[in-house]
Amino acid sequence: MTEDLSESGRRLLNLAEEAGAEEVEVFGLESRSIDVDLRRDRAEMASESLSRGLGLRAVVKGAVGFSSTSDLSKLEMVAESAIRAARARGPDRWWRSLPHPLKAVVPGGVYDPTLAGMGPEDCLDLAATLIEGAASVGGTDPVSGGVSAISGRDLILNSHGVDLEERGTVFTAYLETVAKGSDGTVATGYDFANSRTAPKDLSELGRSASDLARRSVGGVRGSDGIFQVLLGPMAIADILGNAFVPSVFADHVQKGRSSLTGRVGERIAGEDISIIDDGLLRGGMATSGFDGEGVPSQRTALVEGGVLRGFLYDTYYAGREGGEAKSTGNADRPGYAGIPRIGTTNMVLSSDRPADLLTETERGYLVNGVIGAHTANPVSGDFSVEARNVFSIEDGASHKPIRSLMLVGNVFDLLGSLEAGEDPRMVGSAVVPTVRTEMKVVGS
Repeated sequence: MTEDLSESGRRLLNLAEEAGAEEVEVFGLESRSIDVDLRRDRAEMASESLSRGLGLRAVVKGAVGFSSTSDLSKLEMVAESAIRAARARGPDRWWRSLPHPLKAVVPGGVYDPTLAGMGPEDCLDLAATLIEGAASVGGTDPVSGGVSAISGRDLILNSHGVDLEERGTVFTAYLETVAKGSDGTVATGYDFANSRTAPKDLSELGRSASDLARRSVGGVRGSDGIFQVLLGPMAIADILGNAFVPSVFADHVQKGRSSLTGRVGERIAGEDISIIDDGLLRGGMATSGFDGEGVPSQRTALVEGGVLRGFLYDTYYAGREGGEAKSTGNADRPGYAGIPRIGTTNMVLSSDRPADLLTETERGYLVNGVIGAHTANPVSGDFSVEARNVFSIEDGASHKPIRSLMLVGNVFDLLGSLEAGEDPRMVGSAVVPTVRTEMKVVGS
């Protein structure tokens, strides 16, 4: 009989203590993933994969060692390996302690039994509706896409008494399409869906991707200069995630790698703008009762009323800062084989005065997505990205498609001038609306 993951986790904790660890933390993860890959208008591959493993942090005289395994018959080796790594590494003068147990809230909307019970046939049926939706828009063809249904659980145990477990489900789908104009020019369109529950149909997603491709055909050259620019949810989420988010991580702040160091209490955005890291958002893609160290998730205000309120911490960097700093529940795990690091949960950007931005814009550009946001400078906030699926705006309406446009700016300047729309959308773990700002554009 195969040992349960939680039983193996407790056994690993005991083995590490017996081997000489003064503090022990065990993180466990098991998941089942159903994936369908689409190539053109058919399923290229459908697969089911299982993953299970444990990661161990062992502390010996202020030194932290780590080891992990997917083979639960080798727990003794994992315990010994983590302790050897700690002794070889030597003491960390900033180390304080692993977390002590605190009551965690049970969040809503993170587990759907229907999604957890889906099989390859169910995902193939949903993929078929995705293709059907795309085909309903004439003059377009699917290029690639995918459907994934993931279910699993994670657990966190430590020698101070933290003992937590949670189940969750995630559904994702995407489709990229292409359209050809009468002059032989082509344009692509892309759309996606993500949720914690199983959808019944994906045809609207397919139609949306194809419609965007069709409307983008026949693009003209954009003008150079300073213009009003509307950044759609995918575009602003990408820019914020790469140019702004790293600046609110406590490790970057403490090491002088953030432009926001020492600026808590200063206004950095419009007075109606708030940015919240909400680990308890119902149905959020990163919602959980606890973080990767077992610290209860919470709602942390980063920007409130345009004013910088604080930063995101895990246990280590809260201890390193000292004073009243505490973990905000933002220790993120890349998996059971990785150590925790600071990360966001659900980043929510909102406004006290959301507006119908398109109808209120006389002239400018509407940008649906961007390419190259990962090249942004996370210290200065500078970015230069290629805009994707761009349309000119004239008299409050989307007008001609634009062939190619570069956006050049600084994320802190952007925050200081942006206005938020009325169309929030969940993009990955960010919840953001269309925003409007004035920025430099370069046509080509």
